[in-house]
Amino acid sequence: MAIPQAGMQPLTDLEAFLEPFGALLRRAESRHALERYTTGLLANIPHKTAMAMGEALPGTNGQRLQELLTRTQWDVAAMDRIRIAHMSVHARTGAGALIFDDTGLPKKGDASVGVDRQYSGTLGRVDNCQVLVSSHYVDRAFDWPVNARLYLPRRWCDDPQRLAKAQVPSGTGFQTKGEIALDLFDQAREAGLAVGAVVADAGYGDQGAFLDGLEQRDQPYAVAVARRVHFRDAVQVAADPGDPPPPPRQGRGRPRKASRLEERVEKQSAEALVAAQPERAWRRVAWRQGHKGALTREFVSIPVHRSGWRGKHLPSRGVLIGERPCPGHRGDVKYYFAWGLDAMRLPELVALIHVRWAIERFYQDAKGELGLDDYEGRRWPGLHRHVALVMLAHSYLALQRAYGPFHDAPPDEAASPQAAPGPGGFPPTDTHEHHRPAAPCAGGLV
Repeated sequence: MAIPQAGMQPLTDLEAFLEPFGALLRRAESRHALERYTTGLLANIPHKTAMAMGEALPGTNGQRLQELLTRTQWDVAAMDRIRIAHMSVHARTGAGALIFDDTGLPKKGDASVGVDRQYSGTLGRVDNCQVLVSSHYVDRAFDWPVNARLYLPRRWCDDPQRLAKAQVPSGTGFQTKGEIALDLFDQAREAGLAVGAVVADAGYGDQGAFLDGLEQRDQPYAVAVARRVHFRDAVQVAADPGDPPPPPRQGRGRPRKASRLEERVEKQSAEALVAAQPERAWRRVAWRQGHKGALTREFVSIPVHRSGWRGKHLPSRGVLIGERPCPGHRGDVKYYFAWGLDAMRLPELVALIHVRWAIERFYQDAKGELGLDDYEGRRWPGLHRHVALVMLAHSYLALQRAYGPFHDAPPDEAASPQAAPGPGGFPPTDTHEHHRPAAPCAGGLV
């Protein structure tokens, strides 16, 4: 997606979009800074630091924009709640997928909050960076960022003075990325976002505690897993003559107790289970159109029982999905595990597990066009406020694409606080319907 660049003057529809968020700010000067900062993120400015935007935008300066991030009192979580509730009404078709992932923000030195030498999937290597865990909503018509939180390495959490200097909230302790993702999920659901399925890559799919947490929350999911992750073949379990077969599926809720029958079936890696499948079990599936035609690979599905996290929870039943290139094409074999999605056919599951590209595209757009990684401050509040404003700007664009063409208001109209919203019913009201075409993919949630 190419993000259109705004001009330097206030956008009438942006001012209307920001009006509910202005209630979080007590002073008119702060509400003006909110509009200027968001406009700066959308504008054609090479670097989206507070100082650079302050120099380029009329009616403000770098100090005022910086104070919006560091000195002005406003609650990031409250802004996210308002935005999620608004987007849930105006930018959602049914219950779509909530994608979890993380991205690296390169940093120099060791003073910026959360910075460390750590692996960044964005960089593809271990490097000096911050890592941001975030979630992203996608369905047939819309996709938009939901919320985010910085991952704090354990060495940061073991240094109270360092935490205090970076203004990390009191009581913040070490959490895995999966634990942070569960917190973000809870916050999104509390804000009113209906989620049909959670989707994540193997960095989260390999965390048994994360999957246990989703199952305890009765939340279906489809995640990538590493080839070494072990499962029990549910067909072998049912075929064992020593005990009556288990129920056809576990259902949702807490993982049930494993039977003696299951315990006798040897665990096998995802790689071994997929490799053992006969050729007739594989199906060719195309899930969406790419730049060079339909994206097509071969898939196989295997009913399996997932092992619990360090024995704390007992196995749960789901589907292991194997993916391989079509004959004559090169590529790696990939593995996925789905739980609570038994009603979905294989093509629908394939379409679901491949919606992760939406969050990867968001990271590209947010960094390349909206300045996600341009924040130069060192403290927790400023970083999270900058991230929240980037997500606010991206959500504005998602609504603008759905409800009307991007436009810049005439100077006299932009200067008037009574200016009407722009054409096409934007910002949206309950009486307007979006006109964005449905995404080209298989059926199901997305």
